Amino acid sequence: MSDAIAGLKPEPVWKYFAEISRIPRCSKNEAAASRYVLEQARRLGLEAEGDPLGNVVVRKPANGLQGRPGVVLQGHLDMVCEKNRETRHDFLTDPIRLVRRGNLIMADGTTLGADNGIAVAALLAVMEDRSLRHGPLELLFTVDEETGLNGAAGLGPGFVQSRILLNLDSEEEGTLYIGCSGGRDTTGVLEVRYRDANPRHAALSVKVTGLKGGHSGLEIDKGRANAVKVMGRVLLALSPLGARISSVDGGDKHNAIPRQCEAVLLLPPRKVKAAGAAAERLLADIRAEFQAAEPDLGIVLAPLEGSRPEKVLGRRDQLTLVRLLSALPHGVVKMSAEIAGLVETSTNLAAVHTRGDGVRLVTSQRSSVASELDELAAAVASIMELGGAAIETSDAYPGWKPDLDSPILKVAREAYRELYGREPQAKAIHAGLECGVIGERFPGMDMISFGPTLEGAHSPEERMQIDTVEKFWDLLAEILRRV
Repeated sequence: MSDAIAGLKPEPVWKYFAEISRIPRCSKNEAAASRYVLEQARRLGLEAEGDPLGNVVVRKPANGLQGRPGVVLQGHLDMVCEKNRETRHDFLTDPIRLVRRGNLIMADGTTLGADNGIAVAALLAVMEDRSLRHGPLELLFTVDEETGLNGAAGLGPGFVQSRILLNLDSEEEGTLYIGCSGGRDTTGVLEVRYRDANPRHAALSVKVTGLKGGHSGLEIDKGRANAVKVMGRVLLALSPLGARISSVDGGDKHNAIPRQCEAVLLLPPRKVKAAGAAAERLLADIRAEFQAAEPDLGIVLAPLEGSRPEKVLGRRDQLTLVRLLSALPHGVVKMSAEIAGLVETSTNLAAVHTRGDGVRLVTSQRSSVASELDELAAAVASIMELGGAAIETSDAYPGWKPDLDSPILKVAREAYRELYGREPQAKAIHAGLECGVIGERFPGMDMISFGPTLEGAHSPEERMQIDTVEKFWDLLAEILRRV
């Protein structure tokens, strides 16, 4: 057992969390995690099956509460795999290194994978725990959630039979989620031409550093800076000084706010000092804009280490790229008029990458209103097309409309009040939950989502509050007893 979780309660949940932290399970690489779940089911004598995508369902008979309606408990096996640039970690082979700091569990320079590993651990603990009283259970482990809810979207008819769903993929203890946004990705591919670099020009590295990043839905309203947008401002400021772009790379996952971005530039030697001064002025301005949200924001302009680039973007293509980075929106577009504090519509400029003869610009849009989602995705695509980019779009995933009269919501509220003597909050969330997809695949599903408190999901700052895990487990057990 990892030293980081020694002595933590409930022990079975933390035991399994440590176990799955040793299994590489980035999105689309969950096969080993699926096998692990099936092996545990066989070890415990439970019926289980997998599908061609890697989704797994484990069926556990009622214990002490025969005749009750069946319940689906659900979480996703995959995790967002992000690391700090200086961290040496291979997500295809290396285990997540758990670190305990006071009341927090986090990872050593990488994402923790508590999104949604804590749900997987809880489901495995439910499989093992013979003391829990419950009706018939279907424990559903889905795959490829983080890249578009693809595992849930591929669930076949009859894979689960119950029509009550407890999704364990929320990140705020004391909150019962009853709705979520839908979303889609919009990617532009800009064809570019390269020219020979001037051998007399100075080769420079420009880095945007120190940003918090985070989940592009849950943290989009936190006023955090986007490293790709900041880099766009840097390149816009340096281009009039004769800066020529060789490459620009920032961001990674479509559902994460970019934390870092790096560009390689060539600049006339006589302009290097002016470029440094321009970068310093810009840094002062941007720090003033984000002084509360991003105290560690940095723009570092330095001589390039390593091999010198031989090619730079053609002038016209460089201007198009810089203008696209400036024009593409990022952040909250509209707040809900019905639910106080809920982001209704947003967009994330998620990544920019120069590859071969093309530049990829990755964005994602979210909204709880389908027509607003369509309009915003069309607006982002229009900006890219005006710049000459070819457009790639993902299939949209559906939102989940709140139902304040949900029977399982009533049960969960009563259970929470009984356990903790206060009323839980019922909220919708500006993020994609599998509830929307599962509700579409299995009509008539009565659903809620809840979990322990997580912060910084989708970034190496991801951390989980230890004391909320026990409360999450106790609430799960009490809801199962009451259904």
